[in-house]
Amino acid sequence: MRTGSLAAVRAIREYGEVPLVELGDLADDALILPLSGIGAPTVSHEMIHSEDEPKRIAEEVERLFGRPPSAVMSSEIGGSNGVAPVAWAAQLGLPLLDADGMGRAFPEVQMVSMYVAGLPADLVIMSDIAGNVVTIRPVDGLWSERLARAVCVAAGSSALMADYVLTAARARGAVIEGTVTRALEIGRATEGAADPLRALQDRLGAVRLITGKLTDVERRTTGGFVRGTAAIEGTGDDRGRALTLELQNENLVAAENGQVRAMVPDLVTVVDTETAGAIQTESLRYGQRVTVLAWPCDPLWRTPKGLETAGPRAFGYELDYVPVEELTAHG
Repeated sequence: MRTGSLAAVRAIREYGEVPLVELGDLADDALILPLSGIGAPTVSHEMIHSEDEPKRIAEEVERLFGRPPSAVMSSEIGGSNGVAPVAWAAQLGLPLLDADGMGRAFPEVQMVSMYVAGLPADLVIMSDIAGNVVTIRPVDGLWSERLARAVCVAAGSSALMADYVLTAARARGAVIEGTVTRALEIGRATEGAADPLRALQDRLGAVRLITGKLTDVERRTTGGFVRGTAAIEGTGDDRGRALTLELQNENLVAAENGQVRAMVPDLVTVVDTETAGAIQTESLRYGQRVTVLAWPCDPLWRTPKGLETAGPRAFGYELDYVPVEELTAHG
């Protein structure tokens, strides 16, 4: 997330402020350009996106549609992909849409609200730091993931991607609106707060799963993902407790003594206990003092199609989804 934040600050200084627009501000035929980095986050920190990548994708969109995009949208509001679109919008001279395709972060291409809403995943445009531009016409969302992931791996496990290029008319009811505003509200609530962690928890309506120290982190980069586990031993009031996190770019399942405490598609986030700053999976380190929070996902993901797309079984876990508020109702 730090690299995305630095890129956003630099782009605003160079190109000017980025207007934030609502979906209702756009004409029905206005093209929305959903952008995100695809690949292993550990790689993207070393292989930084160039300014040419969003420009090459925008040029390809204009070539295919006969008109340029009217706004940039974050494909996912989590991690660097929630911040970097500010830089990409600034570089393109476009506004940023107050919406995204997840209301959180997910690791696979088809795991977006547009897919759950039934829009065809018939166009993916990718660019890498070498200057390659690849246009994919997949037959469905699952093939969009397979093909885009293969291109990403060939590019060194990091690329910039536009998926679901769509008009404002088609976006209505298919994207999750207001998520940029909510992210800004979280930042304002925690910045300068006497107790940032409590302010964050209250703003999110989150439950605290554990506060403690990271005692083990196992990560591997494979197939364009970062996979692994992390273990947290409780401290203070949580001394004697231990929580395990299962990772695939994101935190997927949190378990304590073999009992699941939270699972996808609900959100599980590791934050610094003192500052409440989010710690991405690729930044987890032994000895960090952390708190693990969990809170409900957007209702879209709790629908049958949403759970089929991004529930625990979509990631290979033999678990039936149980909402986090039920799993944590008794502590």
